[in-house]
Amino acid sequence: MSLLIKNGMVVCGDETVDADVYAEGSKIVKIGANLDCAADNVIDASGKIVMPGFVDMHCHLREPGQEYKEDIASGSAAALRGGFTSVACMPNTVPPIDNAALVKYVLTRAAEVDRAKVYPIGCITKHQQGKEIAEMGFMKENGAVAFSDDGRPVENANIMRLALEYASGLKTLIISHSEDKQLAADGVVNEGLNSTVSGLKGITRAAEECMVSRDVILAETLGARIHIAHVSTRGSVEIIRQAKARGVAVTCETCPHYFSATDDEILNYNTNSKINPPLRLQSDVEAIIEGLRDGTIDAIATDHAPHHADEKNLEFNLAPFGTSGFETAFSLAYTNLVETDIIDIAALSKLMSANPAKILGIGSGEIKEGERADIVVIDPEKSYTVDSSKFVSKGKNSLFNGWKLKGAVEYVIVDGMQKEIKNYDR
Repeated sequence: MSLLIKNGMVVCGDETVDADVYAEGSKIVKIGANLDCAADNVIDASGKIVMPGFVDMHCHLREPGQEYKEDIASGSAAALRGGFTSVACMPNTVPPIDNAALVKYVLTRAAEVDRAKVYPIGCITKHQQGKEIAEMGFMKENGAVAFSDDGRPVENANIMRLALEYASGLKTLIISHSEDKQLAADGVVNEGLNSTVSGLKGITRAAEECMVSRDVILAETLGARIHIAHVSTRGSVEIIRQAKARGVAVTCETCPHYFSATDDEILNYNTNSKINPPLRLQSDVEAIIEGLRDGTIDAIATDHAPHHADEKNLEFNLAPFGTSGFETAFSLAYTNLVETDIIDIAALSKLMSANPAKILGIGSGEIKEGERADIVVIDPEKSYTVDSSKFVSKGKNSLFNGWKLKGAVEYVIVDGMQKEIKNYDR
């Protein structure tokens, strides 16, 4: 099969060019103006932005074990709807993905449904219990791209040290869920004025920042790589900024909710605003945005956390943490970062494609000749109101339900093949 995308504004690295993109099979063959190429499939991208397919390095697909929340089929379809051609799924399933057999299961299911590409992340410790290192070598041999106990921190510093040493030998990546459980205690929102006003128990920002500091220090001591997940506080941004200046091999991500919303959202007790780490203050939002602008924060990930409606329809203290993220992530980033002139579309492309692909070592993430034809076509002028009841994901639990956003996914191509995405009137 061959594909020709004509008349688009193409994001190529640090610049955008008015060009056509021609692909044969799974590879981009030619990029240039007014290409005269016969193709099996032609997409007219006039007035559209042609970008590398987005890479989500942090999501939850819930399979195996919690398919009533989400499964690999529904989750990878929702990822496509959001423009994600590749997603890396966290291992806090039931049972946790802590062995080679479960890694192979995820890959087999993803190949069967044939939607977005799925890359499993394996557990750091067996059963995510933080006591014994999981069989990382076998999991890597069978397709795990990184290791994390996300959903739980590795509380024992010596276990984390051993994991970093082991990962260094395997040339793989440890992703830290940075949370001090003793400091977080049974908190459910950010500790501050709004937690006091609402009567909800707060989580101090120190719960995140202490663990970020610990893991940065361990990585620096060992000369190892570390990736910090879902950064939410201004203190964490500064710790990572200073570590990078010292040459520590640290990378990090944040999520759209941390640069789009504050903990004011909790004041109406909407359980879709219950997220871990919690929504913070405006000063934290501003620090996250500056970290994205100056390169301290390397990637935007969704932390897509789908839940059944019955689980979120509980008292705030009892509802689970998380918001459904695939189908709003790009629009939130485009609306709040590009439309506001904080960053340009090429910088956003790096944050959502090239950088996460590089961090995970999965290739692609760029539109250039010889690369995989993983491409998304965006309508930058389309505005819509989020209606989470129409999400492709089983998880309708969106913090942003009812928000008006700009920038919509029109076409998604994976390995040169245009994928059917469920367009709906949002």
